[in-house]
Amino acid sequence: QVQLVESGGGSVQAGGSLRLSCAASGYTYGFSMAWFRQAPGKEREGVAALYTGDDSTVYADSVKGRFTISQDNAKNTVYLLMNSLNPEDTAMYICAAGYRWAPSLSPDVYAYWGQGTQVTVSS
Repeated sequence: QVQLVESGGGSVQAGGSLRLSCAASGYTYGFSMAWFRQAPGKEREGVAALYTGDDSTVYADSVKGRFTISQDNAKNTVYLLMNSLNPEDTAMYICAAGYRWAPSLSPDVYAYWGQGTQVTVSS
């Protein structure tokens, strides 16, 4: 069983940065770890994923070059560094974990989900 706890959300002005953290309890080596986001009235969107076995990553086109996903194995934590934020990035950001040998942005891959952390970007 894997439990995920997100932190680091908040309010920021456009152009600013935030770093989200996802602390995992339980064994996650060999998992794909991902960040999704969901804004009111919109579908859940995968923004970044990382395969813990080799650090390979995948990003949504909307965040490429601005967001970076990374992991700290010693802390069993995955991070999402978000730069050049804009109001369209406002959403609940949710961490997910699933047993898959490659990073994936498909929600179907993920069996474990956190509660989310809110990110609000003002213009």
